[in-house]
Amino acid sequence: MLIHDRIQLIIKSNKLTASEFAVKIDVKRSNLSHVLSGRNKPSLDFLSKIISTYPNVNASWLITGETRDGKDLPTKPSSDHQQVAMHKRVDGEGEIDRILIFFNDGSFKSYTPK
Repeated sequence: MLIHDRIQLIIKSNKLTASEFAVKIDVKRSNLSHVLSGRNKPSLDFLSKIISTYPNVNASWLITGETRDGKDLPTKPSSDHQQVAMHKRVDGEGEIDRILIFFNDGSFKSYTPK
């Protein structure tokens, strides 16, 4: 999965249009369009805005497609078929809003508790 695919996945998982996402991360819609089309690679500032706006997005995953365990070694997904994104809670309180499972083919499933 390429970086623009991961950005598109963030947009879809947050149920936003590309325009809404551009406004939310404070970038020009044309800049986002060029990144999503693969014409341009996202700048560090562009990626920073995504990570700042969506603190639950793993920066390593966004940039490389792999998560890191903090030991400077890429971690492998638990199986060849899926990678489950898990993020540490900042406040330690609240209920689960949804669970996202990302597959190697670029697809994902979203589960919402009842």
